[in-house]
Amino acid sequence: MNTRSILVVFTLLLITVRQLIAQSPGDTLINGDLLPNAPELAARGSYKVGVRTIKLVHPAQVDVLHGNAGKHPLYDRPLTVELWYPARVPGDKQPTVTYESTLGRSNDPKRPLVPFTFQGRAARDAQPDPSGGAYPLVIVSHGYPGSRLLLTYLTENLASKGYVVAAIDHTESTYGDLAAFPSTLLNRALDDKFVLDEMARLAGKTSKSFLSGLLNADNTALIGYSMGGYGVLNAAGAGYSPQALKLFGQMSGGSTALEVRTQASPAYKASLDPRIKAVVAFAPWGMERGVWDADGLAGLRLPTLLVAGSKDDVSGYEKGVKAIYDGAVNADRYMLTYINARHNVAPNPPPSASMRPGVSADEYMHYAEPAWNERRINNINQHFVTAFLGIHLKGMDYKKYLDLPEGDTAEGWTGFKPRMAVGLEMRHAKP
Repeated sequence: MNTRSILVVFTLLLITVRQLIAQSPGDTLINGDLLPNAPELAARGSYKVGVRTIKLVHPAQVDVLHGNAGKHPLYDRPLTVELWYPARVPGDKQPTVTYESTLGRSNDPKRPLVPFTFQGRAARDAQPDPSGGAYPLVIVSHGYPGSRLLLTYLTENLASKGYVVAAIDHTESTYGDLAAFPSTLLNRALDDKFVLDEMARLAGKTSKSFLSGLLNADNTALIGYSMGGYGVLNAAGAGYSPQALKLFGQMSGGSTALEVRTQASPAYKASLDPRIKAVVAFAPWGMERGVWDADGLAGLRLPTLLVAGSKDDVSGYEKGVKAIYDGAVNADRYMLTYINARHNVAPNPPPSASMRPGVSADEYMHYAEPAWNERRINNINQHFVTAFLGIHLKGMDYKKYLDLPEGDTAEGWTGFKPRMAVGLEMRHAKP
C-alpha cells in the first residue's frame, strides 16, 4: 500500500470515528439541556435543584390482582416518590446527580431487566431553599410501564422555576414490578390523590419533614403521561364511563372496584379535590376504548393542557386525544400536537443503555419518536408546561405563549426562534 492509499484510509477512519463520536448519546447533553433552537421558556429558572427519594404506604387498598368472584382482599400499597425542589447548593456550577433506573419489563424473558444510570442536574439530599415561600406542588404520573424518573428533563426544569415536584413510582406499573393491567386501571387516580394528601401532611407546620412549610398543597397541578394521563384526567374531574367499568370487569374477573371512579358515582363526585388547579395530560390513554363518554368529559372543568402526536398508535389521535379535547366542553383547554409524532411525546430521550449490544431494540423505541428529535420535544414541552403552569399556579402573564394562531406556523410563534415552530399545532377552546 502506497503513501497516498494509507492517507486515504486514515482519512476515512478519522471521518468514521468523528461521526461515531458525534452520534454517541450523552457526550455533553444531560436530559433537559437546551438545544440551540429551544423556545424561550424552556430555559431553567433561577433556583438550583435538590432531589430526594421518599417511601410512602397507602394502607388498606383493594388488591384487585388477588380477588375471587369480584371480591378482593386489602393490602398496604407501597409507593416510592421522587421529589425535586428549590435548593441551597453552594458553588456557581449546576450540581449533578446520578439516577438509577431500569430497562426491560418484569417477567418478560424477551425484555429482561437491565439496570442503568443516567445523569441529571440536581443535588441529592440538598437543603431546601425556602426563600420563595411555599411553592406550588406538581404531581407527575408515568406510563405503563414506566418510572418516576421517566420525565427528569421536565421535573428538574420545573423545580428550578419554583415548584416542588413529586413523581410517583406506581406500584405494579413500573419496569421492575410490572403486573396485570387492572391494577393500573384502578390505582392511578387513587395514587395521585393519596400523594397529594401526603404532601400536604408533610408540608404541615408540625411536620418534621424537610417539606415542612416548603410547598402549598392547596395550589397543585397534575401531570400524567399515557396511563398517567388516564389517571390525572380522572383525578381532575373526568369520571369514567359505564363502558370503562365493563372493560375493567372483563379484565379483572368481574370486579366492580372501579365504580368509585365513574362519573355516576356519588363517591367519585365527593372525591374531587379543590386543591387541584390545573392538569397536563401527555398522550392520555383510554378514549378509543370508551373510557370516557360525553358526561364524563363534561365533568372536566379545570384548565387543561393536552399534548399529542398526530400519529399516536397507542392512545389514538382523532378518536383518542383530540376527542378528549373536543369533548371537554366545560374546561378552558389547550391541545399541542406534534405532527407525525406517535405516542412518545413525553419521556426523556433514549438512554445510552438502550443502544448496548444485545439489548432489545424495543428499549430504544420505548423512548424514541421516529420523526422527531426527542430532545427537541423535551425543550418544547418545557416551554409550554412552564407557560401553562405559570398562568394557573403562579398568576404569571404568559398567555401570549399559549394563545397562538392555529394552522400554518410559517409566521412563527411567540417565544420560538424564526422558522422553528414548524411541525406543531396549537388549539384552544373555552367553556
